[in-house]
Amino acid sequence: MAVSGSGSSRADNGYGSQQQQPPSRRRKGPGALATAYLVIYNVVMTAGWLVIAVGLVRAYLAKGSYHNLYYSIEKPLKFFQTGALLEVGLFTNCKYLPGIVPSSVVLTAFQVMSRVFLTWAVTHSVKEVQTEDSVLLFVVAWTVTEIIRYSFYTFSLLNHLPYLIKWARYTLFIVLYPMGVSGELLTIYAALPFVRQSGLYSISLPNKYNFSFDYYTFLILVMISYIPIFPQLYFHMLHQRRKVLSHTEEHKKSE
Repeated sequence: MAVSGSGSSRADNGYGSQQQQPPSRRRKGPGALATAYLVIYNVVMTAGWLVIAVGLVRAYLAKGSYHNLYYSIEKPLKFFQTGALLEVGLFTNCKYLPGIVPSSVVLTAFQVMSRVFLTWAVTHSVKEVQTEDSVLLFVVAWTVTEIIRYSFYTFSLLNHLPYLIKWARYTLFIVLYPMGVSGELLTIYAALPFVRQSGLYSISLPNKYNFSFDYYTFLILVMISYIPIFPQLYFHMLHQRRKVLSHTEEHKKSE
């Protein structure tokens, strides 16, 4: 999830930094009730992804193999990844999240929706791909990313953000984002033959609605959509990394 805003005259509040504005126009932070809700939400999500991480490790140690680990974390993965839909609603109501700018809402929504789509409309719906190693690839990438991300938000809301978590938030994505996207695309690609053979979610003419839908073609279009959108997410985070971490280093030097 990409966030925006920074600068030498701005303080990092965990969601990105806010541009220097006159006092009367400066955006206020969330109130006590909103802060409590956001902290609880982020703590629960952090704990949920930790459960998934522990489940993966335990399954690996029990099996002695990284193959077919999806089944060991299937239920919590579906629950907590679907729970991220609440996040889209929060980001469309920016008054509760200072530092979020409208341009990040679209990118955040795409990332959340694409993961929920992959969880339910691909991995859940096409059983044959659940044994693919590509599933483990994106699950591991999501898990590490989300543990770091929700921890980042939790500590930021509490105004006690350790530098290590900030560094991890703005550094590990360099590897985790390409890793996750590769797993997602490979999984969709592996699902294509089974979707075409079964006609999953497809609607053929003639019918009383005079409407047709080819899920196979739709999945191909989804894969193509990664071409313009993923670079935006990736380079936006690289841009944020330079601003946020350089701002932190400048702040340390000034102390």
